[in-house]
Amino acid sequence: MLVVAALGGNALLRRGQPLTAQAQRANVRIAAQALASIIRAGHQLVVTHGNGPQVGLLALQGAAYKPDEAYPLDVLGAETEGMIGYIIEQELENALDHDRPVATLLTQVLVDKDDPAFKKPTKFVGPVYEREEAEAKAQAAGWHIARDGDKWRRVVPSPKPLEIPDMRVLKLLLEQNVVIICAGGGGIPILRREDGSMVGVEAVIDKDAASALLARQLGADALLLLTDVDAIYRDFGKDNATAIATLTLAEARNLDLPAGSMGPKLAAANDFAASGGISGIGRLEDALAILERQAGTSVIS
Repeated sequence: MLVVAALGGNALLRRGQPLTAQAQRANVRIAAQALASIIRAGHQLVVTHGNGPQVGLLALQGAAYKPDEAYPLDVLGAETEGMIGYIIEQELENALDHDRPVATLLTQVLVDKDDPAFKKPTKFVGPVYEREEAEAKAQAAGWHIARDGDKWRRVVPSPKPLEIPDMRVLKLLLEQNVVIICAGGGGIPILRREDGSMVGVEAVIDKDAASALLARQLGADALLLLTDVDAIYRDFGKDNATAIATLTLAEARNLDLPAGSMGPKLAAANDFAASGGISGIGRLEDALAILERQAGTSVIS
């Protein structure tokens, strides 16, 4: 089977951990073992990952320069794809005892310049702040901010991914049985000009939505959305909460989940399952079991 595995932010940085290279590498080392189990079971693997804290940190570092010297979000997205991809690539090679080629590809993702998301930023990036500090930073830098749990964070536009122009390269790598790390942080957001040329745009694409698009365009058999929660729960947070093993497309569409947690993951899972594949949501450590439908929540057509 061809499997696309999307690593949630917990694979790189758990909430409250310092945003250091050491902390991220330690978490990725654990993630690599789970991913390696999928490959050892005989499957082809494509890995995607988030980048919210990392791209936000780079943007903060850029604030030390003059306004016209700071890099835009598309360039920062490319930087984080390379940085995070390097760590995942190295740890996955180590977990596989270097018996399989692994490659990271900086991945451009086309969006629509008229996407309404550009007028209503919703994507969290960077560290969390107390409200007063977040408001001060927003006023100084021209940010949009929003509540994230009991803290506040910067939010940026998150347009819908439409097309992956690098698909030909990805398919060539898969033909050579390469394990691919790509579309990190949702990919590098770009626009197509009227003359057909491409240009980057200030945005951060939702990683789960981009992963579903990637899985569809690759013709993957399965999409795994891996996080730190073991499954989707009915009545989550209540005494009668129950884990859901399987959801049909209709059941998934009718399930009301918070937009800031499982909502985007279920939407992406439903999107891919509608194309005929199987989507799975659950804990990173259970990746192979989720693929085999022995753990997590499966969404099926």
